[in-house]
Amino acid sequence: MVEIAESLTDLLATHFEWLAVYSEGRAFPLRSDEIEIDESRSKTLIGLHGDKGFCTWRVHEVSREDEVVLLGLSRKLGTERQTVRLVPRTSASELAQEVELARLLRANEVAKLVESNFAAFKIVRVALNETNGRMANILVESPNKQHTAILADVTNALTAENLLASAFVWLERLNARRKKPVETVWIVAERKQARAVRRLHTLLNRNAKSRVTIVEKVEDKLKPLDEWTMSAVWREKPRKLSIPSEVRVSKTLSEIVEIMPDAIDTLRSKQGETARFRGLPFARVRTMMGRESSWFGVGKQRRPLLPENVADLDGLITELDRFRRFDSPNPRHQYYRSSPELWLESILKRDIRKLDGNLILSPIYNQFRSSTDKIDLLALRRDGRLVLIELKTSPDREAVFQAADYWRKIELQRRRGVLAKARLFGELEIKDESTLVYVVAPALSFHHKFEYFAQMLSPEIELWRFELHEDWRREIKVIARTSFLRNHS
Repeated sequence: MVEIAESLTDLLATHFEWLAVYSEGRAFPLRSDEIEIDESRSKTLIGLHGDKGFCTWRVHEVSREDEVVLLGLSRKLGTERQTVRLVPRTSASELAQEVELARLLRANEVAKLVESNFAAFKIVRVALNETNGRMANILVESPNKQHTAILADVTNALTAENLLASAFVWLERLNARRKKPVETVWIVAERKQARAVRRLHTLLNRNAKSRVTIVEKVEDKLKPLDEWTMSAVWREKPRKLSIPSEVRVSKTLSEIVEIMPDAIDTLRSKQGETARFRGLPFARVRTMMGRESSWFGVGKQRRPLLPENVADLDGLITELDRFRRFDSPNPRHQYYRSSPELWLESILKRDIRKLDGNLILSPIYNQFRSSTDKIDLLALRRDGRLVLIELKTSPDREAVFQAADYWRKIELQRRRGVLAKARLFGELEIKDESTLVYVVAPALSFHHKFEYFAQMLSPEIELWRFELHEDWRREIKVIARTSFLRNHS
């Protein structure tokens, strides 16, 4: 394995800039000094940026085709595998053309499947989405000359929220055409992806639902899926919550928190414990077989925490406190700009009443947070209503649909008694009413399509928009609250 590490290091040294191209066609520009290579315990590890952030992979294979480096990678004990091509940036433009051509070929394959499965349809146009080249935009015409839009993911990597939002945006534009406006759109997706889109589709109101058809692709067959009802959603099995009765913070992490307890909090996950400075992760501790292993550093600048470099950790915390504060001397500094949503979460986690004086955050928030996926905050209103809080600090087109999907997951657990059994709020009782959804963001950070999508949700979802003052790092101040319940139809 030492040979692999040395060989890979030599290959990467041949160019300063690379393009990391994942098997699904996603590409990320990198400098050679941003790629981490480590030989540890007879394994070669490589750290790369991707759509999930910075990830460390185990290297199984390294080969070279001309100037392109091919990597066979795995992580999570081999359960996730990936093939990555590292292409010199000098060849990036050529590669982009190759990727676009490959996606257009997949788009045409989908169009051919539509023709073979639905003989009445005639293909009018096949193209890649103008703003997102990972989707095919296909127009078909029926015998009565009506047009139908068909959208398909040509990478099989997009989320249900992305597909649904893209479908509605495209449909809105097509519907505004003077000649042959389009009233309906089909979303074609592989089985797992199609089922996820159908769950999300169920959370729409009648009018929005009627404009979208979900089509499942299985090999060379296309099958329109039956529309789900809410009762079908509630028959699903809820995700199990594995919440420990107590969380013991390691000695190392406790000592780190004590350095600046007003700014440092902790978060526990299956991978260990994380110390965060105003939301920004900067230290990790893993305990295995009673032995603690610790690292510190922001982003990819991580190194083991050892007795001889404790002073460096103190220096890092001093730097974090200097730049990651509302009155930072340099608002462009990495520590100030990184992970703003986690910064906002850390403020509200310490005092949720800054958002709403009627809210109570779960006293076992850390345990619950580590047992769920992506849900920012879960609180209880004083009248017993459960409140799901989704935080955003930059415009996110999919925010409404993300929040709706989290609502489905939490509401399923509430209805099945999972949350009550977990005693998330101690002795306080959760009221038998639908969970409220608060989407919270600085006023100028709501996407311009937020209201458009919010009006599409089912009447069962009570969505609120909380607008914060732009200087939220200094002080949380709610300047507007809007309920979208009245807009449902």
